[in-house]
Amino acid sequence: MNSLPLTIVLATRNPHKGKELTALLSPYGIEAATLASFPGAPEVVEDGKTFEENARKKAVQISSYTHLPTLADDSGLVVEALGGNPGVYSARYAGEKATDEENNRKLLKEMAAVPPGKRQASFVSVIAYAEPEGEVNLFRGVIDGEILFEPRGAYGFGYDPLFYIPSLGKSMAELAPEEKNRISHRAKAYRNFIDFFAKRSKVRRCSL
Repeated sequence: MNSLPLTIVLATRNPHKGKELTALLSPYGIEAATLASFPGAPEVVEDGKTFEENARKKAVQISSYTHLPTLADDSGLVVEALGGNPGVYSARYAGEKATDEENNRKLLKEMAAVPPGKRQASFVSVIAYAEPEGEVNLFRGVIDGEILFEPRGAYGFGYDPLFYIPSLGKSMAELAPEEKNRISHRAKAYRNFIDFFAKRSKVRRCSL
């Protein structure tokens, strides 16, 4: 695949997510700038009922502010036994200012009575790519797994220590960053974006 030299804003203030997304984009020649480079950028209220609504809203508002193409993702954990929760509330499951540890503790408490074989879950990532002129495209990635009874692993962030991937025999937090960036829900969504962007860029170059 040809490299795609471009600066794209990543609509996140989360340093862990910013590092992970930059690593996903850099092999394609895409330079990423997080909101740390735009301290005056607005705080986008994530009040959508779906990952798609939140991702679109963030991408559009930040692109409008920076006048640059922007990628925003809304990701979360969907647990079957909890009726799809925490879902869009994953980052604030235990409260608006909850830490990863607090969210994980609440999840374990909610899942305490759920037996093995009934603990299926999915990590879902939806990416919105917005351009200053107004075009928005959405890309989705999913990875299936199970919720563990206790945390495992020292890598990753969020719910990674509780998310077990049966096909690998590891939790998400037991995967080295390079391995996670090959198989994660976010990686799948970003590959879909790269495929779209590469094809569209070739079309645009041909039309010049």
